[in-house]
Amino acid sequence: MLQKSSHFMREANLIDGKWVQADAGATIDVINPATGQKIGVVPKSGRVETRRAIEAADKAFQTFSKTTALERSKLLRKLHDALMENQEALAYLLTLEQGKSLAEARGEIGASAAYVLWFAEEARRTYGDTVPSPWADRRILVTKEPVGVIAAITPWNFPSSMLARKIGPAIAAGCTAVVKPASQTPYSGLAWGVLCEEVGIPPGVVNIVTGSASEIGDELCENPAVKKITFTGSTEVGKLLLTKAASTVKKVSMELGGNAPFLVFDDADLDRAVEGAMVAKYRNSGQTCVCTNRFFVQSGVYDRFVEKLAEACDKLKVGSGIEEGVQQGPLIDGNAVEKVEELIADATSKGGKVITGGTRHELGGTFFRPTVISEATTDMRFMKEEIFGPVAPVFRFEKEEEAVALANDTEYGLACYFYTSDLARAFRVSEGLKYGMVGVNEGLITTPEAPFGGVKESGLGREGGHQGIEDYLDTKYVCIGGLTAPRV
Repeated sequence: MLQKSSHFMREANLIDGKWVQADAGATIDVINPATGQKIGVVPKSGRVETRRAIEAADKAFQTFSKTTALERSKLLRKLHDALMENQEALAYLLTLEQGKSLAEARGEIGASAAYVLWFAEEARRTYGDTVPSPWADRRILVTKEPVGVIAAITPWNFPSSMLARKIGPAIAAGCTAVVKPASQTPYSGLAWGVLCEEVGIPPGVVNIVTGSASEIGDELCENPAVKKITFTGSTEVGKLLLTKAASTVKKVSMELGGNAPFLVFDDADLDRAVEGAMVAKYRNSGQTCVCTNRFFVQSGVYDRFVEKLAEACDKLKVGSGIEEGVQQGPLIDGNAVEKVEELIADATSKGGKVITGGTRHELGGTFFRPTVISEATTDMRFMKEEIFGPVAPVFRFEKEEEAVALANDTEYGLACYFYTSDLARAFRVSEGLKYGMVGVNEGLITTPEAPFGGVKESGLGREGGHQGIEDYLDTKYVCIGGLTAPRV
């Protein structure tokens, strides 16, 4: 499998259809988080290389934007097929650099392909309008056109699927792209360059540059040839990009931090709630923007829920993601482990009780035991800070209104989840929660058919659904006059 994966493991930038190194020859080491060993290197590029990539994308846009929606749809269908045909090799490469289990990595490649297929279909559905004119001698047309060169900056936790949600709609709309993958997981991003080449996407349409986040980001934000920035990552970095992109008034899509609540009411199916909690909390070792950060459980079922959740945690198999049956891999790096330890220490100093886990795993490195903490209180750092690790703090509540207020007590508003068997409550609570996505009796709700995104400081714009292509299009109004009746 390593041999097949190495076909996609490029240690170079892709600019204008050519695989090239950074001008200065500098490189960045890529580390396997499960072993701490170096996998390889990628170029440490900066402004100069990024500028060339933008120029290549701008040049390619002049012709690619004139292709038909059907042509672009066919290219994306080929890209979908290539992803699925190479799913195992791509998943293995993803696990090597990111650490998640092979089962989760396969799922991510499958999700990537699903997004590409969705946008292959949406490419042909970017409808305009013919508007009834208030003037007898004029006609009003509204059309949609590609925005131009887009810049995509993607995170390390889902290095393939986050790129699919940006490259897919970009190509579907007729845009060209400059991509900056995360330095911890660059190979999954560079693999998209190999796939795009192999399916016949023209040179310059997709360019991929690795290296300095600040230098590359600054050039992408300040270069007037870039018409749109799409970013998935922290709210802190997103705010910086928004500020810098304002200088050239670019379109922006921001999928930022989360602080997802998970509410369990007394009337909930507890077994179903625990099953959903395991997916919503411990998927990718808790390192997702939509992972549950705070569990709020009604007092009538609190003790039973905590007991059942801890039992389920103890059954999780922790280890290297490439090993058979492993369900939880390592955290991405040492800083992530230290952050989790700080949050746990803060909780226990304020009365929190570690029911299970709470320490580094005996495997060493960045492996951490799945953790449940009971008696969580609102003065703990969990309440406001994103954990990004396999730790479940469980808060107690009495009344529905209290739970909704606690859930909304955050500047974030990405995803939330709640469990109840009361239909009226399902509507009341889903309408009361100030989040972009709500799962009712479900812990995993992401799908290409639905819009993904948040409100408040969790971001702007949507990825997926028919809404997902809108930010890659400009709306143009055309008024055609002089349509007078023919002379007799």
